[in-house]
Amino acid sequence: MFAIIQTGGKQYKVSPDSTIRVEKLDAEVGSEVKLDCVLADFDGDVRVGDKAKKVTVKAEIVKHGKDKKIVIFKYKPKKRVRTKMGHRQPYTELKIVSIG
Repeated sequence: MFAIIQTGGKQYKVSPDSTIRVEKLDAEVGSEVKLDCVLADFDGDVRVGDKAKKVTVKAEIVKHGKDKKIVIFKYKPKKRVRTKMGHRQPYTELKIVSIG
C-alpha cells in the first residue's frame, strides 16, 4: 500500500510508518495534518482523480529544521565582481500515520 501526496508544490511517494521531509508547514510539533492525495494504491486497487481525493493521508509532525547550507558564488571575469551568498532551506519532517 502506498500513496502519492502533494504538498509545497512537490509530490512524494509515501507508505505507512515512513518519514519524509517537505517544505515547512505552519503547524506545531506533535500535531497531526491531513495531506492531499493524488494517487493511492491498495494492493492492486489503484485510485486516481476524484477517487484519490477521497483518500485521507494523515501525518504527524516530528520536527522543524533547516537543511544544509548551500553556497551561491557569482563571478564575472575581468570585472572584479565576486558575490558570495548562502541559503538554508527550512523543512518539516513528517511521519506518515495512516492511509485510508
